[in-house]
Amino acid sequence: MNLIPFSSMLHLFLKVNRFFRLKLIFVLVFSFAISFKVTAQTEAEKFTARNLVYLEIGGNAGQYAFNYGSLIYQKRAFKVIGSVGFSLWVEPIEGPTIWNPAIPLEVSTLFGAKKHHLEFGVGITPFLQAGVNSSWESGNLVQSKGASHLGAILPIRVGYRYQKPEGGFFFRVGYTPFFAMPNKTREDWAFQSVFAGLGLGVSF
Repeated sequence: MNLIPFSSMLHLFLKVNRFFRLKLIFVLVFSFAISFKVTAQTEAEKFTARNLVYLEIGGNAGQYAFNYGSLIYQKRAFKVIGSVGFSLWVEPIEGPTIWNPAIPLEVSTLFGAKKHHLEFGVGITPFLQAGVNSSWESGNLVQSKGASHLGAILPIRVGYRYQKPEGGFFFRVGYTPFFAMPNKTREDWAFQSVFAGLGLGVSF
């Protein structure tokens, strides 16, 4: 099964080595250890800060994305938050720089009474991918004229989120494997099991 050839950052993550895998495991263990504080939070506080803006590196963004999120539903320690983002991915080709737009969409559920939350999420990230061919003369990738096409990944998120009910600094880290939908460059579904995301921002 072929993996995803749609961005330089993705190529780097697809070629992860054993050291990166160990670091990812450490991050996940650390995240879940913090998340266990959720069980110690007995009285749930209502979120009065219902909106947030943040930058995410990796995750459902693929490379990076600027995001806006909003509280959809809350009841005691359970919350649902939806988010939409925007990113421009650089295509690693020879010649003029090509910026491919991507729009990460995600719905997350939070479990936590106060500021520490266990987070589960699903989403879809549609993106525009420029068609590329290998140049016979240079051996580098070059753009194929009129060959851009739409692609999408379907990320899953399990992680930790720090978000205070009254607003302020926001932080999250998570394990974010994803499925890549078939497109013009690949007929089958592909699954990337080693991927992570880090988000920093503010809620208000």
